[in-house]
Amino acid sequence: MGERLRKLGIRLAATRSTALFQLAAELPAAVLARTLGIDITIAVKWQRAAARDWGAYAAEVSRRATPHYQEADTHAPR
Repeated sequence: MGERLRKLGIRLAATRSTALFQLAAELPAAVLARTLGIDITIAVKWQRAAARDWGAYAAEVSRRATPHYQEADTHAPR
């Protein structure tokens, strides 16, 4: 399924990051960490990133985007 989505131009890592970003903007870090099973420090980083301007986030993502699919890109914002 992942290969078919990539052929359609849907980047799974970017989509997952966007979903995490939205959750971080809406949930307290403790709830985010517990719900997703991630470390609280990672949840806090996502929450801090979500508090920034959407434009700044989009610019950051575009700078680190690569032409290859990268699964590990979703664990923490840079």
